[in-house]
Order: sequence, then structure tokens, then C-alpha cells
Amino acid sequence: MPTNKQGHIRLTSHPQAGAAIRFPLHWGAPTARERGPVVATANAGPDRNAIGAHGGAYSIYRSLAIASGALNPLVRPDLTDTAPVVEVGPFEQWGDPHRIVSLDPWGHRVQLDFAQEIAEGADIRPTIAITKARLTLPEIGQAIDAGRLKIDGTVIHESRDVAVTKAAIDPVWHLPGVAERFGVDETQLRRTLFEQTGGMYPELVTRPDLKVFLPPIGGITLYIFGDPAAIADPNRRLTCRVHDECNGSDVFGSDICTCRPYLTHGIEECIAEAQAGGAGLIVYNRKEGRALGEVTKFLVYNARKRQPGGDQAATYFERTECVAGVQDARFQQLMPDVLHWLGIKRIDRFVSMSNMKHDALVEGGIQIGERVPIPAYLIPDDASVEMEAKKAAGYYTPEGAPTEEDLKKTVGRDLGEF
Repeated sequence: MPTNKQGHIRLTSHPQAGAAIRFPLHWGAPTARERGPVVATANAGPDRNAIGAHGGAYSIYRSLAIASGALNPLVRPDLTDTAPVVEVGPFEQWGDPHRIVSLDPWGHRVQLDFAQEIAEGADIRPTIAITKARLTLPEIGQAIDAGRLKIDGTVIHESRDVAVTKAAIDPVWHLPGVAERFGVDETQLRRTLFEQTGGMYPELVTRPDLKVFLPPIGGITLYIFGDPAAIADPNRRLTCRVHDECNGSDVFGSDICTCRPYLTHGIEECIAEAQAGGAGLIVYNRKEGRALGEVTKFLVYNARKRQPGGDQAATYFERTECVAGVQDARFQQLMPDVLHWLGIKRIDRFVSMSNMKHDALVEGGIQIGERVPIPAYLIPDDASVEMEAKKAAGYYTPEGAPTEEDLKKTVGRDLGEF
């Protein structure tokens, strides 16, 4: 059996008969202590009860830091004063093993729930962190100038920055639950994950007793506008946008798609809801290029533009499938989990016209009231091909999209000339 430099045995085979894990995991248990802590550090020894490593994709950078001598592999985080700035949960969904399968609902509370074990030397680490911050966006300044938003000193400060509560969430997959969501056999899922990562995690096929996997992928960032307690309050309204990462547009402002305009529109709607006494929520999923990756996305851009007749809505998804083998790898089966973590049962205004997202939420037991499309004046000219392709493929449902006059009456805000 292989060992690391510290001599810890790294088991990759099924434990011998009678071997017991110190912290067994009971997914969906009603309390953190009944459920047990997720322990996935390499130096945890016999305490380790999960496949993979903390930090998702960043575990590779940690490996480089250790290999270069910049980081002591035995160092453990000092969690003093790192607790969440606001309380989240527990909610009834946390005790339902079918509602949350892709994150640890207790992952932000380890300093509290397992303080004794940590003090005794167990290497238990958070997978969720919650903090407060401020956002500064030029589009919000433009909305203020146009009269659509107002400086109130609470949500929007005099400096025009916006108060938010942020949460960062690393993925923690309960493999039986993930398999159930996708309608596949758990053994098949584990073997496919093992094979398609080049055998990176042999425990997927050699340790069927380990049911939790921390995949090497990006996580989720939440931006909460207004009172975080309002999110799960059925007597207060919630506006929400679920947004999948698009680095080229979100960060660099590319005009080939509507991602940043729709994101900033969602933020504006969330701010307006918070100022009206409700709450706003942006769920930002790290799924670049429909979860196909940025390299694949740029290859598709070239293929679309170089085809006879140029870029066309009729072949928009076809060119993606020719390069990637699939039109969209995001799916949305796991997406509702984070809303269940927040205790959400209803979204009053869903800032998205994606049928995939809508259907995943409804099938997950979350009610949706109004669906809010992106206003036509926010769609870049070069994004028209994307919009028409999404409409034709059923990814985007424009029927019933409100006009400027409708928005003025419904939202009570003048759209101005923006």
C-alpha cells in the first residue's frame, strides 16, 4: 500500500472486514453530529471518510505549493474568527437526503458543530464560507442615473456601491444521491468518474464504502441583497437569478452573448426587491462554456463564424455538438440544491427565461411565480444569433416578455434612456 512522506497509509482498496471509520457519514441526518463531519484531507489518516480533496480544483495548486516547499503538508487552518457573519439554517431540507446531494449543508458550521473534535486534533475543514462585502458596478450607477434604482443608504450607499452578503460553496457530492438524480446506477457513475478523470481517484471504484466525493471542479458563489433572513421567509418576496459562468462576457464584457447584461439586469432586479423589503439572490455557478470549458467554447466560436454563410441561429447548437459531442453539459439536475440549502420554497421573480433552469427548480419542489426576461434594449447586436438559437431550441421562452410600459407599471420604476 502506498504511503506519503509522513508515513500515513493511503488506502485505495476496500478496508478489511471489521474495519471502522471513525466518523461515519449518515447523509440526510437531522443534525450535524448525527450526520458526521466530512473529512477529506490527505493527512487525516484513518479519519478520512471522503474521496477527493478539499478546495476542488484549487487542491492542485495546493499540491504545487507543497511540492515546491512553500507549504507544510501538515499545516491545519486556524479557524478562529472565521465563522459565518450571518446564520443560515438549519432548514427542513437539510434532513432530506434527496433534496441536497451536491453540497454539505452543514459545511459552514464545522467550527461550531465539531469544535471538540477539532480541538482534539481532527482535521475537519469548512466547505462553505459566508462573509459581507460591497459591489461596485458601472451598470448600477447607470440604473441610478436613469432613476430605476435609488440610493437608500442601506442597500445602495452614497458611494453607489451595493451591500451584499456572500457565500462561497465547494461541491460535496453524495454519490448515491447524485446517481439517483441522473437516473444512473451508482456503480456505473463511480466507474465513469474514475475512467473519465484518467484514474485520478481510484477510491471511486475500490472503496464503495466511501459514499462522499469532493470533485475537482469549481463551486458556487451566492450574492444576497437585503436581509438574508428574508430569503426563506414565506411572507417576504424573493427575486433570484441563477447564472452560469461566462468569463468572456461577465468579466471582459464580450458583446457576442447576453451573459453580462442578463447578470447585471438580475443584480438590478435583486437590489430593487431588497429595497422594497424583500430579498435578492444571485446564484453564480462555475460552469464556463455550458460546462464544456473555455477552450471548447472558443473553438466553437471559430467554427460558427467560419461556416458557409457565417454565424447562423439554425446551426448555433449544431456547431457546439460537432466540437464537444454534446450541446450543453451543464444540465441542471444539481442546481436546486443550493436553494434548498437556503431554505427556499418559492421564488417570486425568477430572472431567467431558461426552461432548463425553470424545470429543474419546479421538479425540485420550488415554486416559481413570475419569469423575468432580459429587456430587449440590453441585448447586444452581436448576440442576436444566440438569442434566436435559444428561442428555437426551447432554451429561452420569450412569450409574455414585458414591454417598457409593462415594466413601469409592474416594477414602478422608470426605465429611462439606458
